[in-house]
Amino acid sequence: MTGSPTESRPSKILKSQGHTDQDKEDKQLQDLSMSKNPRIQRYLVAIEYIGTRFSGSQQQPNCRTVVGVLEEAFHKFIGQPVSIFCSSRTDAGVHALSNVCHVDVERISKRKPGEVLPPHEPSVVRRAVNHFLQNEGDISVIDVRCVPNDFHARFKAQERTYFYRLVSGSEPLSTFEKERAWHVPEKLDLNAMQEACKVLVGHHDFSSFRAAGCQANSPIRTLDELHVCEVPATPYFPSITEREQNNSSLKDSHTCSVKPDVELPINSFSNTNDMVDTNNGKSNLEEFGIRRRHRSYVVTARARSFLYHQVRLLVGVLKCVGTGELTTSDVERIMNAKTVTAASPMAPACGLYLGRVKYDLP
Repeated sequence: MTGSPTESRPSKILKSQGHTDQDKEDKQLQDLSMSKNPRIQRYLVAIEYIGTRFSGSQQQPNCRTVVGVLEEAFHKFIGQPVSIFCSSRTDAGVHALSNVCHVDVERISKRKPGEVLPPHEPSVVRRAVNHFLQNEGDISVIDVRCVPNDFHARFKAQERTYFYRLVSGSEPLSTFEKERAWHVPEKLDLNAMQEACKVLVGHHDFSSFRAAGCQANSPIRTLDELHVCEVPATPYFPSITEREQNNSSLKDSHTCSVKPDVELPINSFSNTNDMVDTNNGKSNLEEFGIRRRHRSYVVTARARSFLYHQVRLLVGVLKCVGTGELTTSDVERIMNAKTVTAASPMAPACGLYLGRVKYDLP
């Protein structure tokens, strides 16, 4: 790469120009979606789902989608069709710890058709919809709230947080992790990935991290947080050593109540008691049948809004930095190229989780 470090740095963008077109479009669409019927109650509904068997969140013909399944459950509950609008669109295979949508419901008496009844309490809506979702096995309502009729789940969102899970190690991926994380056989350099995050966070033209087909008017976004850290592998079960440490701390707490509990290091799940003996390629007899654990990492991305496939493209670059295929200087070059063809291959959908959608609720 040629040029001085200052020349290669991603150019700063004036924050005043980033969201102007998007805000205008949001306002127009929000006005169109506003319910004019005073008898209708708008509910804000938070849902969690495993994305593996869904063809994305948005309604599609002849496909199982998050919105389609949810609309069917509401239809069974209230006896009439509804339209559901999601705060964030997720692709096939992408999961959600909390995606948010809104739905308008007019409660009509089933005994006296035409008679309008007072709206259901949010707790009733949650229990009833979950009753009709229970056979699905991979989606449920986690929260419901009444909101004004002009409150739009997508356009009122102030912030979205995504998590991406990577597991590193040469062992085959655990059955419990399949379709839940990206398996990277190589070791990952956490420090290098953290340095690359510093280049990418902030207010930039993210054209290099914008997939073809993106409908956003502008590639300029403010990435408020991009962070990567190592976390305990999941599902997590304590080792013999950890259980002994815990028992010891419990005994000490009985004799001295002011003594704090022993804090286990975050990589305590990788201790030698749980590892296969690599000297001779064989397990100790006492450790036979115990799987060697992977190292587990989570990338966190937080912003008001994201471009199409932006998070997965960012993770793809960070993974290549972690394996040594790219350097921090390469990341700056990719950013400045302003074309998605400069970026690394996109991370698969299975590791991505929509974590939270933040609102200023009335």
